[in-house]
Amino acid sequence: MTWAPVGTNGTNMDGMLAMAQVYEKYANDRGGLGGRKLKVLTCNEHDTIIGVRTCAQEANDAGAVAVVGSYSEQGADFVSALETYDIPYIGGYGITQDEFQSIESYPINGGLPALLAGNGRQLADLCSRVTLVRPDTTTGDQFPSFIDDGLRAGGSSDAKDLRTPDTATEYTATAEQAVGRNKSSDCVSAVLGDHTSTFFDSLRHVGDKPAKVRVSSVLGSVTQSLVDSTGGANSPLENAYVTGWYPPSSDPQWNGMKAAVAKYAFGDDRIDVDDPGPQTTWIAYTVLDEVISAIKGKSSLSRLVLEKAMDHTTNLSTGGLTPPLGWTDQDLHGIVPGYSRLVNTKVTYQQVRNGRLVAARPGFIDLNATLTRNSRSGG
Repeated sequence: MTWAPVGTNGTNMDGMLAMAQVYEKYANDRGGLGGRKLKVLTCNEHDTIIGVRTCAQEANDAGAVAVVGSYSEQGADFVSALETYDIPYIGGYGITQDEFQSIESYPINGGLPALLAGNGRQLADLCSRVTLVRPDTTTGDQFPSFIDDGLRAGGSSDAKDLRTPDTATEYTATAEQAVGRNKSSDCVSAVLGDHTSTFFDSLRHVGDKPAKVRVSSVLGSVTQSLVDSTGGANSPLENAYVTGWYPPSSDPQWNGMKAAVAKYAFGDDRIDVDDPGPQTTWIAYTVLDEVISAIKGKSSLSRLVLEKAMDHTTNLSTGGLTPPLGWTDQDLHGIVPGYSRLVNTKVTYQQVRNGRLVAARPGFIDLNATLTRNSRSGG
């Protein structure tokens, strides 16, 4: 099963459900997973506690062997439901801390710790002072400590923490606070989801002249499609620095995913191949494909068999979309308190140049030392 919120007032990820259906057709046209036919169930979890519990119940009743490539902010509730049914959770989006705690969970990216610490480390080389503009929410409350980890690792001071609603239609007052009367901040990182571009548009209209600050964000809040829709090279996001889990969508390593979408979901506007949601789902099913294909024998596949296979998997290749992955005891970093299942501490540095989101530095940047040092020092 793949689940995600659809039609809610919050973040919606129907593209992840559509991508799961693409992978079902793609895999079965190639003989299935290790000779086994793939059947994908999708479920709208409605961004509610009842929704995730209902989806978990449906997964159990249908005999699903895993929940794969999914999104939910109801971390504690979906984790407890899956643990009740012994259903493994493979390749969740990484938005909640619970995904990095449950022994039933097999994350593929570094979640918020890697993404935000990477953003701080990227900006430490560019800025003397950073203001972080983030949601005034429980999830947003985690952002400052992680971005400060990266800033400290680069020898910079902590960011100015500026909380704001992530549902506003304009951010003039917030933008004025971010810049400050004496232009005390020369870099502003905004992590406001779909409203990030709205903030940057307000920022460039502060005062009589555009604010002379570098702007930054993270993957998910800034995507290629967002840059396109806000003016391309004339977008307020031009020159923005972006930290991501995966290579930019312009990287040829995404060609396989794009070809599958073109073949099996032509005209399906739910899928944005530039969005990290569908990208995460594609990678998660790639992991499932590799693990199941390596299981010897043609016996029926159970949850227990799949979990044991996952627990013994190491150095698994996703074709360069992530570093090699594994979930053995040796692969678990355990360096960030509350994130014991963290196995991937690498990120990518990107920048918007001439309306295109491209690599600012080649390859992956490893934040293992940064996260380790700051967790030991209590940062």
